[in-house]
Parts: sequence; structure tokens; C-alpha cells
Amino acid sequence: MKRSDKFRQANREALATVIATIAVIIFWCLTGFGLADSDITFWHTPLWVWGGCVGTWLFAIAVTVFLTKKVFVNFDLDDSTEDKQHE
Repeated sequence: MKRSDKFRQANREALATVIATIAVIIFWCLTGFGLADSDITFWHTPLWVWGGCVGTWLFAIAVTVFLTKKVFVNFDLDDSTEDKQHE
């Protein structure tokens, strides 16, 4: 992989991570604050606690799994000898 390709991939991963973080924050707001007016409870715990805490935690795990399987690429950060020949 060329050095420029490595930088492109690193930028792609960074952007995907920012988008994932924003998605988790939006999910947390919707399930935590959005369910605050609900009178539904499970085991004497309000629904907003389940959604805002447990639901957000599970959503963050799902987003992380997606990022690791579909976005992140494992590559060597060191410059290889063939990369140096192209410079």
C-alpha cells in the first residue's frame, strides 16, 4: 500500500469514527431524553434509563463492530522498501 493510500485510509477511518460518535450521541439523546416522559418501567426502572444507558451501550458496541468489519483496514504503518522506491 502506498503512503498516500495509507493516509487516505487513515482519514477515512477518522471520518467514520467521528460520524459514529455523532450517531451514538444522537441515539443517546433520543433514547435517554426522548423516553423521559414515558411511564413504562422494567424491574422498577424507567424506560429512559434502559434506553439511555443500556440501549446506548449496546448501540455503541454494534457501531464499533460495524466499523471494525467494514471500515477499518489492518495495514503496516512503516514504510516498506517498495514504497521508498516509488518516492
